[in-house]
Amino acid sequence: MNNTNKFYNETLFAARFSFYPCCSRPDFVLGLKPHTIRSVITVLLQDNGVEGLQVLIDEKLVNVPTIPNALVVNHGDQMQIMSNGIFKSPMRRVVTYKEKMRMSVAMSYEPESENEIGPVESLITDTRPRLYKNVRNYGEINYRCYQEGKIPLEMVKYT
Repeated sequence: MNNTNKFYNETLFAARFSFYPCCSRPDFVLGLKPHTIRSVITVLLQDNGVEGLQVLIDEKLVNVPTIPNALVVNHGDQMQIMSNGIFKSPMRRVVTYKEKMRMSVAMSYEPESENEIGPVESLITDTRPRLYKNVRNYGEINYRCYQEGKIPLEMVKYT
């Protein structure tokens, strides 16, 4: 079966507008708790001059700088699965501020939930064995794991 045509012909594109108001206790309130992105790819337009997105680098959460009129492109979990781990989906979170509000626009792209995704066969070799199972409805897996505090990519690792 040729999954490539199905992937391109049956996809979901979504846009999400997020508003993070000023917060009297930013030390107790996150805009979004640590998570990975479920999509193949997400493009983010950040609020000019107001940082808030943080990514995990070397076990430390680091602010993603805002660059006026620039887009932040994130590989998501489904890209990590399809690339057999070559492209990484970063762990991230969003913080709030006491005296600054923040807005962002995120656009994401992913296959229809019933489409099966898995590592591209040509990326599985003797030196790079299969890392992930083929899965359907990864969005549901991701949502459930987010609610339970689990890492979704760990749930679909090939054992």
